[in-house]
Amino acid sequence: MNNITPAEGHVILIDKPLEWTSFDVVKKLKYKLKLKKVGHAGTLDPLATGLLILCTDKKTKQISSIQEQPKEYTGTLVLGKTTASYDLESPIIEGGNTSDLTEELLLSLIPQFEGEIEQTPPIFSAVKVNGERAYKKARAGKKVELKSRIVSIYNFEITSINLPEVNFKVNCSKGTYIRSLANDFGKAAGVGAYLSKLRRTKIGEYSVDDAHTIDSITSESL
Repeated sequence: MNNITPAEGHVILIDKPLEWTSFDVVKKLKYKLKLKKVGHAGTLDPLATGLLILCTDKKTKQISSIQEQPKEYTGTLVLGKTTASYDLESPIIEGGNTSDLTEELLLSLIPQFEGEIEQTPPIFSAVKVNGERAYKKARAGKKVELKSRIVSIYNFEITSINLPEVNFKVNCSKGTYIRSLANDFGKAAGVGAYLSKLRRTKIGEYSVDDAHTIDSITSESL
């Protein structure tokens, strides 16, 4: 990156740590690297890790095109329990009995979650409702109603099963909520589910394997 002038900008790949918000990463790099203009190409929830793409200066013009590219995630869902946020942000609620679930049954559910599917975002999300972020209304105890949307799941693969945990990999379009996917999978299984782990591994051709840690990038000279 040292051979690029600041005015031209950079596309920076970051491996976002657990519990950092995407804005935390932007703020940290902007301050440490003394950047004038920086933005990210796709939010990651605080409880998710993995690939966060930052664009600086003139490269910020690429943000929209990067956001449109397919995403790849790996994660873990827990069957037999649910949460209001569909992840570990809110308290765990007991769901259905998982003792009758089989690998064959779980694998048979996969076709329901591939192709163009209808999905409702979690109420604990950044979707705006009458100008206010849904998660702010939800955290304040207000009633939140969100409209469903059509998203594309290009591939949904169960990589291992160790009940009540199911590990998976998914390739999907912009706007897909993996928390909603986990919740809907639990409904289809008849026992409920929540997302316990999530890691974004790719955005288009960009891979987390090529990403910097926060510490390594802030010690570099762009």
